[in-house]
Amino acid sequence: MSHIHSKRKKKGKPVAAAAVEAAASVPEAAAPVLEAAANPGAPRKRVPVSEVLAALSHALDMTEGQTRGHSIRACMIGMRIGEAAGIGSDALAELYYALLLKDAGCSSNASRMAALFGSDDQYVKPRLKAVDWHDRRTLAMETWNATARGGTLWSRMRHFIGIAQQPGVTRELIASRCERGGNIARRLGFPEGTAVAIQSLDEHWNGQGHPQGLAGEAIPKLSRIMNLAQTIEVFVAKDSGSERMADEILRSRRGRWFDPALTDIARELLGDDEWRAGVYAGDADDRVLQLEHAGRAWEVDDDGLDQIAEAFADIIDAKSPFTYRHSSMVAAYAKATTTQMGFDAEGVRQMYRAGLLHDIGKLGVSSRILDKPGPLNSRERAEMREHPRYTWEILKRVRAFEDFAMLAALHHEKLDGSGYPWGRTADDLDMPARVLVVCDIYEAITESRAYRTGLTTAQAMQILREQSGLWLDTDAVEALAASVAGDPVITETPAEL
Repeated sequence: MSHIHSKRKKKGKPVAAAAVEAAASVPEAAAPVLEAAANPGAPRKRVPVSEVLAALSHALDMTEGQTRGHSIRACMIGMRIGEAAGIGSDALAELYYALLLKDAGCSSNASRMAALFGSDDQYVKPRLKAVDWHDRRTLAMETWNATARGGTLWSRMRHFIGIAQQPGVTRELIASRCERGGNIARRLGFPEGTAVAIQSLDEHWNGQGHPQGLAGEAIPKLSRIMNLAQTIEVFVAKDSGSERMADEILRSRRGRWFDPALTDIARELLGDDEWRAGVYAGDADDRVLQLEHAGRAWEVDDDGLDQIAEAFADIIDAKSPFTYRHSSMVAAYAKATTTQMGFDAEGVRQMYRAGLLHDIGKLGVSSRILDKPGPLNSRERAEMREHPRYTWEILKRVRAFEDFAMLAALHHEKLDGSGYPWGRTADDLDMPARVLVVCDIYEAITESRAYRTGLTTAQAMQILREQSGLWLDTDAVEALAASVAGDPVITETPAEL
């Protein structure tokens, strides 16, 4: 299969413009960045895509407010159901990647959900995933419990009434999430069966699911398995690894939410204590990789890794309407600046990836904080200051990203030790880290936010130069200035996903 590399950079285009295009471009047809693992003659080093997605799925769990490892465990459960149901090898391969990417669109509705409920999106999302939507009384009670958490009675009533007055809002929220998730799978070149399975994840057997209201056999079989798997995982986790609560949920929702035949298979599997213990074992991250089917496994080379990083940059930036291109632009600036400074090709590539993924830890921060139209209070600042640590914890899981995992996490450190979360000083910050800090600040202050309009390039550079020497590296600031001045295309607005 061909590689995305041939489409990433056009001849004659400035390096920064090419970086923006690469980070933001979304082809109408899937870019075939994946390669069959059974191709030993490929000339470049390849990495199992399952290893990358399994590690990055922990970031999606954070966005959904689920316990760490939810997606991996749901994948293990879904694959066991699929095998027991007798689906073919091709379908099992499609199911495997769909399960790991099932929440790829989750950040797209986070901001809207937080505003609608007046509560942290990570608090609301897991509760709505567990509640029975078809039981109006229970749904109303859970909605009330989730609205304006910690607020006044009037605030809770206002949000609750606002939700009640928008009968189609649930469908809208799920539609945006599912459509985006499916498109990300297509963008990465996965089979259409994987994309469709993600898009129909929340359809219910009785036709009362979302986003299309499909019923019975009209729901893709892989989607039916995935819905079962994620529900089982949620309730087994709630019940400290026991099957009792999950079995009761399956029994009560059989024929309403779930395919009756698949439900019966799942209930029988739940009784296997040894298998269930393995799903919740400490080595689940390794176990899930063994479920990828030989001969139908996929691998990526460096260009494919770039596109995975670009896709996750879009997931990160979709968390807030005010950062819809932040990661792709930081990556573009980092690539242009390090090229200006004479970094070798590998160094530039690592800076590009670090720029794309530096804020992946923000998927664990509430959208109410990210979108707040004003200064943060002490509690909110403390939560925000943890996101680089989350970035480190996520990226260090990916062996292919280990060379830049810490670099990406250092984007808020300063030369004088006043940065966060580790308070590193100049002696602990190499040039790549110093460049990333400068690029992140420049992009942030030129980007409009809820409470202010972005600065012009001239205003931003004045601020950076005023901070040079004490907080920021002078050489990094001047290299960025030269890159921006010599490449006005870098400020063009990229296409949205």
